[in-house]
Amino acid sequence: MGRRDNRMNVESLCRFLNYVLGRRPDEFGLVPSGEGRIPLKELLQALHEEEGWGHVRQAHINELLMGRGRGLFDLTEGTIAALERHFSGPVEVRTDSLPKLLYTPVRMRAHPVVVEKGLVAAEGKWIVLSGSRTMAHRIGRRRDPDPVVLEIGTAPARAGGVPFFSFGELFLAAWLPAESIIGPQVRQQDEKRPGKTPKDGPRPQKRPSDFTPGSFKLTPERDPDRGRSTKGRKPKGWKEKARARRRKGERHE
Repeated sequence: MGRRDNRMNVESLCRFLNYVLGRRPDEFGLVPSGEGRIPLKELLQALHEEEGWGHVRQAHINELLMGRGRGLFDLTEGTIAALERHFSGPVEVRTDSLPKLLYTPVRMRAHPVVVEKGLVAAEGKWIVLSGSRTMAHRIGRRRDPDPVVLEIGTAPARAGGVPFFSFGELFLAAWLPAESIIGPQVRQQDEKRPGKTPKDGPRPQKRPSDFTPGSFKLTPERDPDRGRSTKGRKPKGWKEKARARRRKGERHE
């Protein structure tokens, strides 16, 4: 690759990052912290989902920050931010402005527990919701290759006291009660944990074995290698017969 091509790639990456980090992070399913910071790992995941940007690695961003992007971005402790931002923080949404249905992803293994007990955001984080199932699935795949996309009824959530906030095209909440989770239902195989028997159900009966100790006798006709069973062995009582012959021989002498 020539120097001119490399310079053009750096310029393109700089413009793209400026848009993602400085203008519309929500468009890529990203929610910055209060200081506008996004974990670099999440940024790279979002970039790789975009056509034509799957090749970008941290090394490319480091190179950018040493040149063209030096005064545009800040990379600190694994997080990155645009120094000039053109978006506002989350704003609380009125009930009449909320969609009736929102979507949020969870890991498949967490699905049964979430349906039973609801969902609570980690400290300093938000539960990210979207009016688009596709976007929710996209966000979920960053943590689980096969996430479960929950359907959230905003009316029962609001009735449970949940305030919703908007951030661009995304919606945010600190918790969601179990009553607000409309679906999908937990599949039976997801409820079972490998290696454990459900406490509430009867323990499965072991299938009786066709073989019990001492029930099978190896008779000559059943022996797969009858020659092997006698090879190298002397018939029973051979020692007694040998002694008798020796005693008889001694008397003959």
